[in-house]
Parts: sequence; C-alpha cells; structure tokens
Amino acid sequence: MNKNTRDWHIRVLSLVFLILIWLVSSYFVNSRLFPQPMQVFQSLVFNIFEGTLISDCFITLSRALIAFFIAMILGSIIGISLGRFTKWDSFFDAWVILGLNIPALVVAIMCYIWLGMNDLALITGVVINKLPLVIINLREGTKAIDNSYIQVGRVYQLTKFQVLQKIILPQLYPYFLASTRSGLSLIWKIVLVFELLGRSSGVGFMLSVSFQMFDISAIIAYSIAFIFLVLLIEYLVVAPLERLSIRWRV
Repeated sequence: MNKNTRDWHIRVLSLVFLILIWLVSSYFVNSRLFPQPMQVFQSLVFNIFEGTLISDCFITLSRALIAFFIAMILGSIIGISLGRFTKWDSFFDAWVILGLNIPALVVAIMCYIWLGMNDLALITGVVINKLPLVIINLREGTKAIDNSYIQVGRVYQLTKFQVLQKIILPQLYPYFLASTRSGLSLIWKIVLVFELLGRSSGVGFMLSVSFQMFDISAIIAYSIAFIFLVLLIEYLVVAPLERLSIRWRV
C-alpha cells in the first residue's frame, strides 16, 4: 500500500468519524434545529429531484467563476505592473491596502445601491473584494523574480515574449496558484453573501429562504452540495494545475 492510498483511507475514515459524531450528537440533542444525517440526506435528495438545488448551484457557480476570472486577469496585470514599477507601487499601495480592508458587506450594499439589484452589481462587488488579494500576491511574486535569469535570456538573445514565457511566468506560477486557491475560497463565500442580500436565485438566496423557514436540514443540504462542487474543482482542476506549475523546477 503506497502513501497516497493510505492517506485517502485516513481521509475517508476521518469523514466517517465526523458523521458518527454528528449522528450520536443529534440523538442526544433530539431537536428539529439539530437534524440527523438521514434527515439532511432526505432533504438533499428532495431538493435535487423536486427542488431547484442543481440550478441554484449552477447559477452560483457561474457567478463565482465569472467574477473569479475577471479578478484574476485584472489583478494579475495590475500586480505584475506594480511589481515591475516602483513608483507605481508606491503611489497605489494605499489604494490596495484600502481595498483589502473594506468589508465585503459594505461593498455589497454600495454596489446594489449604485448598480441595482442585478448580477452586474454582484459580479462587480465580488471582483472588488477579490482584486486586492490577487494584486498583492502577484506584486510580491514579481518583486521576487530572479533577474539573473532574465540577464541570461538576454545573453541568449531571447525575445521579450520568450523571456516572459520561459523565464518570468514560470517563476510566477506559484503566486498565480496561491491567488487561485485563496481567491476561490474567498469568492464562494462572498457570492453567497451577495445572493443572500439581493438576488432571487442561487444558493445564497435559498439559504436565506431556508433560514426564514427555520429549515436547518435544507440549509445543511445546500451547504453540503455546494461544498461538494467546490471540492470537485479543487481536486479535478486546481490540484492538477499545481502539479503542472512545479514541473519547471525539476
């Protein structure tokens, strides 16, 4: 048995142990506000086949991915620029720090007031919240680039595009990956908050409806479904990209 297989067994065992704790605790509490695992499972099945769980998850996922890609593109361009030009970095540093510390709730309220209760306001607000984090990661990554490799590229008469492709970007891959991981974990949560405040569809909206009905089983069911989607993206997309990003070091 190799190490990876053993690790997977440990992870599955940990999950089973967590469910057992939940099951035992629910029997002792014996309250509709603390449902048993089977009740949550029944709610999950009902909302999949009779409700709107699948469409709501798709809507939330679409909003999150659109905001994520916009924030990554803009944040990477701005972050790399600030890392390369010291004067720009000094001028805009306070802006970045300010954006990093503005509460997501404030941004959500202001975007809905200024842009209306629509997806444009939601995506704009999520991008505003995510952007400073990407900028900081890519700025620091650009500052950490080993310029000696760039000098070697010039000696070998590489074009600017080749220098970017073969020397600069490989050194920035870990910072792109860090921004991706932290950004995804942040964006999912912010999108749910925006949906809860001002949209009529999506997982966040359904969590709001379930809260008003005190339907704890539905709240947990929707949470589990969305967490499952996020884990799929992590293991099927982000993790393989991480392995590819470190190949250049070998």
